[in-house]
Amino acid sequence: MRVLVVTVVHDPEDARIRHRQLRSLLAAGHEVTYAAPFAAYGRAVPQGVRGVDLPRAMGRRRDRALLAARRVLAQEGPGHDVVLLHDPELLAAAAAAAPALRGRAVVWDVHEDTAAALGMKPWLPGPLRRALPGAVRAAERLAERAVHLTLAEDAYAARFRRPHPVVPNSVLVAEAEPPPPGRDRVVYLGRLTGPRGALELVELGRRLRGDVVVELVGPADADVRGAVEAAHAAGDVRWHGFVPNEEALRLLPGALAGLSLLHDEPNYAHSRPTKLMEYMASGVPVVTTPNPVSVELVERYRCGLVVPFDDPAGAEAAVRRLRDDDALRLACARAGREGALADLDWRRDGRRFAAQLEAWAGR
Repeated sequence: MRVLVVTVVHDPEDARIRHRQLRSLLAAGHEVTYAAPFAAYGRAVPQGVRGVDLPRAMGRRRDRALLAARRVLAQEGPGHDVVLLHDPELLAAAAAAAPALRGRAVVWDVHEDTAAALGMKPWLPGPLRRALPGAVRAAERLAERAVHLTLAEDAYAARFRRPHPVVPNSVLVAEAEPPPPGRDRVVYLGRLTGPRGALELVELGRRLRGDVVVELVGPADADVRGAVEAAHAAGDVRWHGFVPNEEALRLLPGALAGLSLLHDEPNYAHSRPTKLMEYMASGVPVVTTPNPVSVELVERYRCGLVVPFDDPAGAEAAVRRLRDDDALRLACARAGREGALADLDWRRDGRRFAAQLEAWAGR
C-alpha cells in the first residue's frame, strides 16, 4: 500500500504524525510519501519516506500553502492508495483535486477540536472568531460524507453524525523499566504558548529556583518567547528549545514530575494532553491543571496531582509535596507507568491504525 500523508500546518516532527503514524505504516511494510513544510520549520525528511516540501500555513497567510497542497494532491494522489490529511484546511484542497483522487481512499485524521481552536486564534477578527465555529461544525458534518475519518479522541464522536474509528493519542511505551523519579528537577515537554501555561511555568521556575530545576523542552511562540528567554538567562528555568521527539523523551526518566499547566480553554477540554501520557510512560508523576480529560487520567490511574488554573503557587506546592513525600512520588510514578503499559501503548493502536487504512484501501 502507498500512502500520501499531507500537512501544511503541523510541524513535520509532530509526534502523532511523524513518530507514531508514519512509524506504524513503515513497520507494516507500506510506502509513504510525506508532504509537509520541512523548509519552513527547518526539519529534515525522515528516513524511509519520500518527502515533498510544502509552504507553511500560518495566521491569515494560508492561500499559498493551500494552493501548493492542491497541486501536490492532484499530482501525487493518483500514485497512492490512501491520502491521509492532517489539517481541516486540506479538505477544500482535496475537494478541488477530487478528479485526480477518484478511487483513492481519502482520510481526514481529526486530532483537534477545530471549532474550539478557532476561538484561540488572535489573528482572527472578533466577530469572525465567534461566527466561524458554527460554520466549522457544519463543514465537519459535510466532510464525513465525502471522506473517511479517524478520531484522536472518543469525545470527538459527538461532533459527527456517523460512527468513525478512534485512533487514540497513545504513546510509545518503552519496555525497559525507567529509573525511579528523583527530587531535583521537573520537566515540561511541548510547545510553549500563553494558553499552554508558559508564563505560569516561568513563575514556577522563579519560585523553585535553588531547590528544584524547571526544565522546559520545546519551542516558544512569539507571545512568550521573551519571557522564556529572560527566565532562562536569569537561571529561573532551563530552556532547551526545540528538541526532536525521541531525544526529548530521554529527558523525562528520573524527573520528579512532568508539568502540564494548560489554561481553561474549550480546545483543551476534550483532548488528552499527549505529554501526560508520555510522563506516565516514563515513570514520572504528573502535575496538571484541571482540564476534564487531564483530571480523568489522574483520577483513573492515580498518577499525580491536580492544581488550579493560573496558579503558580498551587503548582509550587504540588511539586514540593511530591519532592518531600517519597512514598507518594513513587506510588504516582509506578501507577502511571502501569497504566500506560496496560492502556496507552501506541504499539497496539498503531497496528490497528495501519489495518484500518489497509481496509479502506481494499488491501
